[in-house]
Amino acid sequence: MSIFLTGATGFIGSAVLRQLRLQGRDVTALVRSPDKAAKIEALGATAVIGDITDTELVTEQAIASDGVIHLASPGDASSRDVDDAFVTAVFAGLEGSDKRYVHTSGIWVWGSNPDIAEDSPRNAPPITAWRWEIEKRVLEAQGVSTTLIAPAVVFGHGAGIPALFIDGEYGSGIAPAVRLVGDGSQHWVTVHVDDLAELYILAFDLGESGSTYIGASGENPTVREIGEAAAAGQGLDSRVEAQTVEETRARLGEQFADALLLDQQARGSAARIDLGWEPNGPSILDELRTGSYAAKN
Repeated sequence: MSIFLTGATGFIGSAVLRQLRLQGRDVTALVRSPDKAAKIEALGATAVIGDITDTELVTEQAIASDGVIHLASPGDASSRDVDDAFVTAVFAGLEGSDKRYVHTSGIWVWGSNPDIAEDSPRNAPPITAWRWEIEKRVLEAQGVSTTLIAPAVVFGHGAGIPALFIDGEYGSGIAPAVRLVGDGSQHWVTVHVDDLAELYILAFDLGESGSTYIGASGENPTVREIGEAAAAGQGLDSRVEAQTVEETRARLGEQFADALLLDQQARGSAARIDLGWEPNGPSILDELRTGSYAAKN
């Protein structure tokens, strides 16, 4: 018996897999290719080649597992239907067992808010508006012990959304500068990927059924502060270049841009209180200035 994990080769999922294996947990990971299977097996996990859209396979693996941690998503227009079908397939395998199911949400579902808590009203932008209908199914499930994790903007190991600030295309004009998202006045809720991975495992082990946890370090810098840290890390003397909403949408796509333009702050207190979670990774500003995102001389 093992934990059935989806998204195990992705940014967050690979961190979850590493920590599960460091704890000696048995993991069965769903992957889409032999190359990805080899990476999973090199970490001592079991790989199953398939796709999250294969509902029969998902149900079979859920039945055979001790529980499920779900991190995979197409990340496109099919995401709602794929996620909905996946939840149905998992529940077909878990219902009546009281096994654990940890499902992934995201911080953007709350919209702009200066103090987001798990019970704050939701005001999702179009890119994540589809989530709530499925998440209600997860939280209200009977015969399955469910927890919802809503990651903040995830950073670490030089990857994730903050890599937008070090893409090598530093604005325009005579002096190079890191391009901001909008004017940079909005705050982002942030979390280091390794801290977030620890939260997923704690939620799997200790979360009460129907619980929701925001994965947030409590550090909520402005995008301008993030951009200035990135510029410093690239040797650009903290030079940044603001953009209009229209310029940001043209560069990043309207829906993604509108999510990144949200002004959000959160403390992530519930996970600390209920689960004993203690995020202690570096801050996003330190990572950009001198850590994994900084230019190596």
